[in-house]
Amino acid sequence: MIKKSINYILVFLSLLSCFSLKTMAQDIQAVAKLEQNTIRIGDQIQLHLSVVQDKKEQVKFPVLADSIGKIQVVSKSKLDTITDPARDGKITVTQSIVITAFDAGVYPIPSFTFTLQSGAIQSNALSLDVQSVKVDTTKAIYDIKQPLAISYTFIDWLKDNWQGVAAALVVVLLIGLAIWYFKKRPKAIEVIQPAEPPLPVHTIALNRLNELRDKKLWQRDEVKLYYSELSDVMRDYLEQRYLVKTQEKTTDEIFTGIKHLDIQPEQKNMLHQLLITSDLVKFAKEKPVATENEQQMENAIAFILKTKQQENLQKNESQATQKPLKADGSGNIKGGEKSGNA
Repeated sequence: MIKKSINYILVFLSLLSCFSLKTMAQDIQAVAKLEQNTIRIGDQIQLHLSVVQDKKEQVKFPVLADSIGKIQVVSKSKLDTITDPARDGKITVTQSIVITAFDAGVYPIPSFTFTLQSGAIQSNALSLDVQSVKVDTTKAIYDIKQPLAISYTFIDWLKDNWQGVAAALVVVLLIGLAIWYFKKRPKAIEVIQPAEPPLPVHTIALNRLNELRDKKLWQRDEVKLYYSELSDVMRDYLEQRYLVKTQEKTTDEIFTGIKHLDIQPEQKNMLHQLLITSDLVKFAKEKPVATENEQQMENAIAFILKTKQQENLQKNESQATQKPLKADGSGNIKGGEKSGNA
């Protein structure tokens, strides 16, 4: 008896599960729809697949191959989900498939299978009528018409390229304005500063003697260097003042060169004593006393001051050299007389 009851219960549960699955399958609807059922060869239309389901339900769309019989699949869109506000808890999932065909005929599109968690459902089947292009064979066959020639005027070209033309005109205008500005702008007057006259020879020599005195060489027991520089100053002064060669000359050779110059004997003796003392210090290692070292500096300064060329004489010489030469009636050339202390 108990065994028989158990069998009844199992049968009841089976019937109940089948009924629930059928009810769930009825809640999920799969629909296939064509934009139009008739097309011409080579035209493309869209095949729409849609499923109305619960939000929690997971439905897998069919995976299509490149063709459905003789119907070619061109492209497939992604799944698109739309919520239906009129039906609470329901959503609509759609997919669009672009198809075409290149042979005339009526082609069946079988139903599509959608996989559920608890089974599968089928969409409705469709058919596609592909028609060929009707050709009127009673008319003659003509060649393909050539492209029509369209006139393209300069105005049309300006309309197409006005931006480039305007930019070129602006550049030319800017260049013209720049050239005009640089030509017309006031030029800066260059002020030529007169060259400063060179320092007189005696001023240069006196400045060098003052610098030598400030070095205090002999006070630091650098007597040889002191007399060497002192001798160089006097030799340079003689060479620039009287235009005689003094460099790499001995003292006797220097005095042989200046013996005919207009120098007072007193100044010659003063210069001779200075140069002889410098030679003795440099070559004989003589060490003069402090008073003699200072006295030789004073003698050098005194010699330069006594023999310096007077400024008024220098001006007269400059003016005389600037006078133009003229020829007298006998053909001799006359010029300004040059005066100065030889």
